[in-house]
Amino acid sequence: MSDLRELYQEVIVDHNRNPRNFGRPEGANREAQGFNPLCGDQVTVFLRLEDGVVADVAFEGSGCAISTASASLMTEALKGKTAAEAEHLFEEFHRMVAGSGSHEDLGKLEVLSGVKEFPARIKCATLAWHAFDAALNGKGGSVKTE
Repeated sequence: MSDLRELYQEVIVDHNRNPRNFGRPEGANREAQGFNPLCGDQVTVFLRLEDGVVADVAFEGSGCAISTASASLMTEALKGKTAAEAEHLFEEFHRMVAGSGSHEDLGKLEVLSGVKEFPARIKCATLAWHAFDAALNGKGGSVKTE
């Protein structure tokens, strides 16, 4: 358990300090904002959907280390996925961090499984995912974790 906790901390720190896919990508054709009123995390997720595939995804915003790291890891995991695969990944990720039943192997995203030990932080970890889901489904606008 100690090794997992160390890995969790290392990955969170790395992705928080050096977020991947930060900024607005060229040709983004969908976007949605996310806001966590409890802690003030704000994120905008941009994506370029081409023929039902997430050709590019990125984010901008500010928030806690977990929120930023989760958004960064999310963008890496979703690039190249079909819309259906992305929806499935969203559901599996949410199930994992909420600790609600079993979930599939999520690869690198597994490092965020420790969030379930801190219920108040689940909203931080899922904020970018909810914004991505809104953008993917053409809902745009703003989503809140409350």
